[in-house]
Amino acid sequence: MIQNENELREMVAKINAAEAEIGKAIIGQREVIRQVLWAMLSGGNVLLEGVPGLGKTQLVKATAAVCSMDFSRIQFTPDLMPADVTGTNLIVKQNDQNVFQFQPGPVFANLVLADEINRATPKTQSALLEAMQEHTVTVGNTTYRLKEPFMVLATQNPIENEGTYPLPEAQLDRFLFKIQVDFPTIEELKEIMNITVTNKNITLSPVLTGDDIIAAKKAIRDIPMAEAVEDYALRIVVATHPEVAGADSYVQRYVSCGASPRAGQAIFQSAKAKAMLEGRFNVSFDDIKAVAFPALRHRIVPGFEAMADGIKVDEIIANIIASVPMN
Repeated sequence: MIQNENELREMVAKINAAEAEIGKAIIGQREVIRQVLWAMLSGGNVLLEGVPGLGKTQLVKATAAVCSMDFSRIQFTPDLMPADVTGTNLIVKQNDQNVFQFQPGPVFANLVLADEINRATPKTQSALLEAMQEHTVTVGNTTYRLKEPFMVLATQNPIENEGTYPLPEAQLDRFLFKIQVDFPTIEELKEIMNITVTNKNITLSPVLTGDDIIAAKKAIRDIPMAEAVEDYALRIVVATHPEVAGADSYVQRYVSCGASPRAGQAIFQSAKAKAMLEGRFNVSFDDIKAVAFPALRHRIVPGFEAMADGIKVDEIIANIIASVPMN
């Protein structure tokens, strides 16, 4: 438990050191690493979207190693069953009697990588819902609590849609962030080659512990946010809805469905995490703008005209932020 400001500053220094350590294994993608840490300290889950080969899986593995978290990987495929995720009851012999014994699945870890989550059927995708939201797993009539800290990092390929099952809005809403993983620059690509096609080995040192993350999550909730900043964040969420009175004409034209109240929770929590990691113990308007993109990206449903005109969700979010006054 963090008791005073000095301990809080020590914790911030450790988290920033963890970010630098993860950066040893992931060349470039500094903003992606930072946003994953914001989400982790906010107690949320992350959906990573990018074409194959950009290091999404490596990012999750590196994060688990540096944060001293138990790691498990689930490769989502069309034949994956819910029990392959949550676990199941097995019949075992005890004292010459057959009894049921629960065998935990891979979801019983601190950091779960749901690789290519959109390749599994909706029935299997939904097996993660309770774990992501409640941090519990129910099998039969028994509910099991997952160990803390717990986080799901899911990946999906935005290009190849054949044989995939797009995540429903209800499950997308369980992700705190949707983070775009972009292609590296030529300088970053050169550095990647220097590491991956040579005998150079990268050794990562554990910097954080599970207790550190739990303590930081509690401390973040105490960071103050001025009423004007809170109102600004909520006005951005409301501005995503085309049906509200006074909605912007751009939103009315290009948005089919706006963000849920969970978007407001995501913005509040992650803006506090961002402020703390930058050594500020209050939330600014710029913090709200920075976290709005990953928090809203998967919660706004573009309309037909947006698709017809080639308007991306990030363009819609940028327009909304520009149209909402800070005062």
